[in-house]
Amino acid sequence: MREPFRIALAGLGNVGGGVAQILLTRGAELSQRAGRKLELVAVCARDRKKRRRADISHIPWISDPLALAATQADLIVEVIGGEGDPALGLIEAALNAKKSVVTANKALLAFQGAKLAELAEQRGVPLRFEAAAAGGIPIVKGLRQSLITYGIDAVHGVLNGTCNYILTQMEASGRSFADVLSEAQARGYAEADPELDIGGGDTAHKLALLAALAFGVPPDMSAIRIEGIRHISRADIAFAKEFNYRIKLLGIARKTPQGLDQRVQPAMVRLGTALADVDTVFNAVVAYAGAAGPFTFEGRGAGEEPTTSAVIADVVDIARGESGPAFGRPATDLKPLPVAPPEAHIARFYLRCDVRDRPGVLADIAGHLAREDVSIESMIQRGRDPGEAVAIVMVTHDCSETALVRALQAITASDKVLGPPCMIPIEG
Repeated sequence: MREPFRIALAGLGNVGGGVAQILLTRGAELSQRAGRKLELVAVCARDRKKRRRADISHIPWISDPLALAATQADLIVEVIGGEGDPALGLIEAALNAKKSVVTANKALLAFQGAKLAELAEQRGVPLRFEAAAAGGIPIVKGLRQSLITYGIDAVHGVLNGTCNYILTQMEASGRSFADVLSEAQARGYAEADPELDIGGGDTAHKLALLAALAFGVPPDMSAIRIEGIRHISRADIAFAKEFNYRIKLLGIARKTPQGLDQRVQPAMVRLGTALADVDTVFNAVVAYAGAAGPFTFEGRGAGEEPTTSAVIADVVDIARGESGPAFGRPATDLKPLPVAPPEAHIARFYLRCDVRDRPGVLADIAGHLAREDVSIESMIQRGRDPGEAVAIVMVTHDCSETALVRALQAITASDKVLGPPCMIPIEG
């Protein structure tokens, strides 16, 4: 067996504590897989007095994260989090010191990934981030290594466990978004400030990394259209089921003739498909690999155990001697593609208009849609007493998103329509 492989760990929260525990309790088995002994040689966290799951009393404690780069470690594991310092400074210092890096920091890589990948290549050391894209699901390695023969046409994913839990529970219980969000916070599935999750930002961070791996572009948050789930109602979820669909927050990256389309938004997916059937806090990714067809990856996308598992897998790979560019291509070859304009998005759409139940309202809506060349495939309208509010629900044939938006702007201006209509694309 070769000389020991020395590891320094920055961050001792749930994931960092799990990494330390695994290295200290299952080191012998992991060393067999790595072909060399794995040694935890330094740790760093904010609070030295905090009780830890693993006994790290014999491990040297480093107070300053950046000082880990000056230790004898061969590899730095960064699980501090945050898109700036100290995580950014630590990774830069480690790479400049020619130390390998494993990180779970999706936010940092979504903004700084191309720069850090180039620095790693310049210094001749690997940068790995399996845990950053979908927790324990091995989608990063799949896109980097396994699905390269025919190229990738598109990647669709349920990438946020918080949103998936909320939408699943709204459907199962019939409760409102606010009620289920409160429950998710009480159960630890949602943060006290949940906006990064429910607003779509967390999904966008992961999508930026998946798009870079799939299409050879630098991660670019500015190229992603982002919409969250706060506006999804119990009525939309119930109507979706009547049409044989389920609503999911999807991250979508796909090539079009007009450029690369990257979106995070609620979408309807048909019941019985892989993305529709992934429930609660689980994640799923479908990669459309050209002639090889679609490949589905599913599992726990977050949480201590799956994220720890992904970090350890990267550590063992590097200890074994695996290297190569972080995004599967040299960083200097990561080139942005044109951003597909909204008018390039052609799809079927679900529409819900809450209207005053008066004569002519349906004809007005149909007229505005027809003027934009939007035709209706199916419709649900349930009557109420004259003058009361009623929902008119439609599914369109394929149409241009921009044309539909123009029609909805005209519909919203009507005094018979109560608020902006709800528009949700139908995927697949």
